[in-house]
Amino acid sequence: KQLPEEKNEPSLINHYFFQIVYTACVPHLTNSPTVIVMVGLPARGKTYIAKKLTRYLNWIGVPTKVFNVGEYRREAVRWYRSYDFFRHDNEDAMKIRKQCAVAALRDAKSYLTEEGGQIAVFDATNTTRERREMVLNFSKEHGWKVFFVESVCDDPSVVAANIMDVKLSSPDYSDCNQTDAMEDFLKRIECYKATYQPLDPDNYDKDLSFIKVINVGRRFLVNRVQDHIQSRIVYYLMNIHVHARTIYLCRHGESDYNLKGRIGGDSGLSPRGKKFATALGTFLEEQNLKDLKVWTSQLKRTIQTAEVLGGTYEQWKSLNEIDAGVCEDMTYEEINQKYPEEYALRDQDKYYYRYPTGESYQDLVQRLEPVIMELERQGNVLVVCHQAVMRCLLAYFLDKSADELPYLKCPLHTVLKLTPFAYGCKVESIFLNVEAVNTHRDRPEDLVKKALNPLMRRNSFTPLASPEPNKKPRIEDLEDHLASTSSALPGCLVSEVSTPIPGQVS
Repeated sequence: KQLPEEKNEPSLINHYFFQIVYTACVPHLTNSPTVIVMVGLPARGKTYIAKKLTRYLNWIGVPTKVFNVGEYRREAVRWYRSYDFFRHDNEDAMKIRKQCAVAALRDAKSYLTEEGGQIAVFDATNTTRERREMVLNFSKEHGWKVFFVESVCDDPSVVAANIMDVKLSSPDYSDCNQTDAMEDFLKRIECYKATYQPLDPDNYDKDLSFIKVINVGRRFLVNRVQDHIQSRIVYYLMNIHVHARTIYLCRHGESDYNLKGRIGGDSGLSPRGKKFATALGTFLEEQNLKDLKVWTSQLKRTIQTAEVLGGTYEQWKSLNEIDAGVCEDMTYEEINQKYPEEYALRDQDKYYYRYPTGESYQDLVQRLEPVIMELERQGNVLVVCHQAVMRCLLAYFLDKSADELPYLKCPLHTVLKLTPFAYGCKVESIFLNVEAVNTHRDRPEDLVKKALNPLMRRNSFTPLASPEPNKKPRIEDLEDHLASTSSALPGCLVSEVSTPIPGQVS
C-alpha cells in the first residue's frame, strides 16, 4: 500500500514492512499469555486490585506477576520532590516515565517468554490512549492477549481514605508530614486529570477487552471478554469488596480418629474435642462480632463443633476434608506398609499427588474456589473445617506457593484470626488452652527423587512438566528467523504423556 508522501522514505518503509511481517509471523494461540493493563487515576485502588487479582490467579494455578511502574520510577529517580514531576508539560520527567514503562514491559516479556509466566499485570495509571497503544502494540508483536482493568471512582471519601491508608506511607513521602503529603498527592492527581482519557466502550475502545470497576464495585461495565481466563478475572473482580471484616479459620475439635492417627473418615469428637467446642463459643462471645456467619463441612466432627456454639451454621460440601481414596480410615504407618509406592510418591510432591480414587491438594484448591469467592463477598465469617482445607484457604490469604501450601501448620484447638488490609492480610494465632494431639507432618528431608520419575505420578489427569523443561520454540528476532534454513513455523505443541505402569489405578 502506498504510504503518505512524507513517509515514503526507505527507512520508514522498511520499518513498516518489518512490523507487518513480524506480526504475521507470531503464532496466535488460544492459550497465549495475557497482559492485564491497569487503568485509572491515582488512589483508585489499581495496585490493590492488581495484587489481589495476582494472588487469586496464582492460587488457582495460573502463574501471574505484577510489574508496578511506580517501583521502576522510584528506582530511576531516588529523590521525589513534588507533584511537578507528574506534569504533562515536564518533558524530562515524561521521558523518564516512558523509559520506566518500557523497562517494565521488557521485564514482563522475560517473565512470559522465559520464566514460564502466563499472565503479566502491568500496573500503572495508563491514563492516555498513547500509553495504552504502546502496550497494545508491544503485546501484539509477541502474540499476547490484552485485558484492561479500569478503576473509576468519583467518591471523594473513598479517594481520601485510600490516600490515607496507602499513599501517604509510600517511599515518596517518607520525609514529609501528613498534611503536606496529602496536599502534594491531591495535586499529583490533578496532573493526571489534565490528560486522562477513560476507556470508551461506545467508540474509540469498542474493540478492546476490558472491565470498568466503578466506585469500588457498585457497578461494572464489561466489554468483549475473549476467553476463559478473562471471564474468571471478571467473575473474581465482581465478587471482591474493601469493607472491613474478620475471617476466623479453625479446625474441628479433636476427633476419635485424630487420637488413633487415622486420616479421613467421619468420626465424632473426643472429650477434649468437645471441650474445645465450648472454649470456641466463649472466645466468639468475647469477640463481640456482629452478624457472624458460621460455616462447616458436612462431616460429623465439624458439625458437632459448631452445634455447641448455639447459633445457626451452614454446611458446605466443598469444605469436606481431602478425599484420601483407598487410604481413607488408615494410619500413615498402614499406608506405608500396604501402599509403599503411594506413600513415597506423596512425600515426593505433596501438592500434585492424588490419592488412588481420591483427591490431591490441587483438586482441593479447585473445589474450594466457590468458598473463596463467597468469603470475598461476606463480612465476618468463622470457617470450621479440616487440616488440608484450612491449609488451602490460608494459602490464598497469605499468598503461599503450591510448594509451601501442604506444609502450613494448622494445629487443632487453635483459631487463626485473619484481618485483610490494603495489600495483604494480618494473621493472629490464638490457642484456646485445650490440649490436643499433633497431626502435623513436616516435609521429609531425605526425599529420594532420583529413584522416582515425577512424570509417572499415579492418578493424575495430566503429568507435570519435566523439572528442566525444554523451552517452547518461539521467534526472538525476524532477521534470525529469515536467515534460518527452516521455512516452517512451529505448529501445535504436544505435551509429554507418561505411559501408565501396569497395575496402576486409573
